[in-house]
Amino acid sequence: MASSTARPSIVPPKDLESFQEHLSKSTRILALLGAGLSASSGLPTFRGAGGLWRTHEATELATPEAFGRDPGLVWQFYSYRRHMALQAKPNPAHYALAELAKKKDGFMTLSQNVDGLSPRAGHPADKLKLLHGSLFDVKCSDFFCKYTESSNYTDPIVPALAIPTDDADPTTTEARKARDLDIADENVDLPEIDLRHLPQCPTCKHGLLRPGVVWFGEMLPTTVMNDIANWMEEDQKIDLIMVIGTSAKVYPAAGYVDLARAQGARVAVINMDKNDMPASGMYKGDWFFQGDAAQIVPEILKSVIGEITEMPDAAATA
Repeated sequence: MASSTARPSIVPPKDLESFQEHLSKSTRILALLGAGLSASSGLPTFRGAGGLWRTHEATELATPEAFGRDPGLVWQFYSYRRHMALQAKPNPAHYALAELAKKKDGFMTLSQNVDGLSPRAGHPADKLKLLHGSLFDVKCSDFFCKYTESSNYTDPIVPALAIPTDDADPTTTEARKARDLDIADENVDLPEIDLRHLPQCPTCKHGLLRPGVVWFGEMLPTTVMNDIANWMEEDQKIDLIMVIGTSAKVYPAAGYVDLARAQGARVAVINMDKNDMPASGMYKGDWFFQGDAAQIVPEILKSVIGEITEMPDAAATA
């Protein structure tokens, strides 16, 4: 909704003017989102707090092998992540991108985030491709069962996972730091959860449900990748790619910047760190907007979407 209240621009006026002029003429636009966008909502990154969760390496829990060995432990980790994501709220950048998706037919968003904030902001599902899945999707872990469920915002997902999730929990990394305890100490008591009390598949009746995220060692979702490839291979040039909250140095994310540029796209980077630029660097005619994505994205898109006001949160009504 547009507002008549004027306020000073938070980006250089000349850059804002040239970007908005290009945006107004753009018919095919791509956005690539990373963890920096969620950080603007106060959500810690996956490897935050030194990459430790309750003295466990987060990266070692995000594997099929870890789930096979100890599904209770892995579910406790993901229950914690679901809870933290639900405590966070979509920020104005999420809402601005959702509004742009509604106003521009040729707009596609590729997100590396699993936190569910873009869907909760009302981003149209057909214009949002989740490269790494979502914490709020679940699927059966049985190889032969195809059961999936989307947008499950129940917290905790089952009663057995209702464990402490804030700093009152003495096993969290930050709580242990505050008590000057060695965060590498493995002697931390965690609940042992009976498999019968973990999320169960309602279809096959014997498989455990697992988080619908892409774990280390797994392929990115085929349907999502095919949708992206088909969109990018359409016989039309791409006018603009916005790289928001990500360095885009890791593939396939880095490749999308290169592909878009090869199809004529100009690049706009929105990031807190001036050194976080795409692997291919910046070209003449690109833009770098340094600062908080939650402030910058609504500002640079305002000429198309108007002023962003508070909108409903899908998780609040689930």
